[in-house]
Amino acid sequence: MIVGIQVAVLGAGPGGYVAAVRAAQLGADVTLIEANHVGGTCLNRGCIPSKVMIAAARLFEKMKQAQTFGIDVEGTFRVNVPALMERKERVVQTQRKGILDLLRHHRVDYLNGTGFFKERQSITVRLPEGKEQNVPWDRLVLATGTRPFELPGLPFDGQRILSSNHALDLQDVPESLLIVGGGVIGCEFAFLFSSLGSAVTVVEALSRMLPLPSVDEDCSKVLEREMKKRKIRFMVDRIVKGVDEVGGRLRVTIGLSPFRKAPGEKEKETLVETVDKVLVCVGRTPNTLGIDGFESLGVTLDEKGWVQSDSRMETSVPEIYAVGDVLGPSRAMLAHVASAEGLTAAENALGGRRRMDYGAVPGAIFTSPEVADVGLTEAQARSKGIPVRADTVLFRALGKAHVIGEIAGQAKIVSEKDTGKVLGVHIIGPHATDLIAEATLAVKLGATTEELSHSIHAHPTLAEIVQETALKATGRALHG
Repeated sequence: MIVGIQVAVLGAGPGGYVAAVRAAQLGADVTLIEANHVGGTCLNRGCIPSKVMIAAARLFEKMKQAQTFGIDVEGTFRVNVPALMERKERVVQTQRKGILDLLRHHRVDYLNGTGFFKERQSITVRLPEGKEQNVPWDRLVLATGTRPFELPGLPFDGQRILSSNHALDLQDVPESLLIVGGGVIGCEFAFLFSSLGSAVTVVEALSRMLPLPSVDEDCSKVLEREMKKRKIRFMVDRIVKGVDEVGGRLRVTIGLSPFRKAPGEKEKETLVETVDKVLVCVGRTPNTLGIDGFESLGVTLDEKGWVQSDSRMETSVPEIYAVGDVLGPSRAMLAHVASAEGLTAAENALGGRRRMDYGAVPGAIFTSPEVADVGLTEAQARSKGIPVRADTVLFRALGKAHVIGEIAGQAKIVSEKDTGKVLGVHIIGPHATDLIAEATLAVKLGATTEELSHSIHAHPTLAEIVQETALKATGRALHG
């Protein structure tokens, strides 16, 4: 243990509070500073509140399907949005309390206030009552996170033009909703509000839903098919050009995306949609841009304000580290990655030699069905010149999928053709975000499809999809 080193952590999200706890475990004197609530975007405006709402939406969907399970439901049922929001707040507050208890247990000094910089080697914290407190540091961890990106022509007003933050605080379900952006957040909200009763349209500038490099194109195709089944309209290769208020509603003008190559004449036509609300989900912007005196640190940023760090999480300034979403889209902007980066930064700040490995990072997308991935997609592997094979098994091959009435989806294993080494796994289907854990371990340990196929999986479970796909990859397909 290293005793007497003063570590200051700016930002108490999943990267910051984990860094603070780990540094305290290693013997440092730690101060954690947060302007809002502990837990960051993930706990307060992202992962947790959105999943509370998604869980309610899925239950609502199941209730509507009760008769197919042999259950007669008498009378009507509806979504009580205020009650849902109350439950969301209870869950969030419980998690906040858990983090605060964790900080107390590890003797982390927590300051709820706005941090800014007046001089080197210290942070000034403006407390809620107006007083200022100076926090000296020997090591500094920046975990300041991000906020929703605001398009120039679509300023957020919280009433008609919404950010993801606003969408999590609605007190009623809009009759119609247009979502700008078909990425992770946009697609999750599309399924959520569609399940709750909204007529949803998604506009995406690129050529497919979930146009992320980490998401296999076949997963996007399955998701688009499921969107059509649920009557979620989506437009690809399109952008929103403007929004006007007409008669208490919003008239949205939609044009051709600049990313569309060689469009046909019909694609060039301008479209108009009239909706009640517009939800903008086109990315995030770093909070570094709003911190007074931040430039005095001398930390290198890129042209968009994202902090630059190495694999040890150290910035261009020795003894200053950065973790989480403030590093930008060149790293994986995920809560679990932020926590891993927080552990890495804390240990290195106190003399460690740990490096981040981004080669086996699981992605989890809570659409219906869920999407999860780890490692290389088929396209990425081929672009690297790796001789690969890709094997797919449908969920409808599993007894458990029929038992729960969720047969849509598939699993794909991308493996090295000669050795069978698992390079990537891509799952779309029920509980995909849970099933990806086994695949992540396989990629991390360099396991082969042969080894996966010999791992006995419990029956009847959804996890059998991994074994079935591995069996197919070794030329011994049973049910797939």
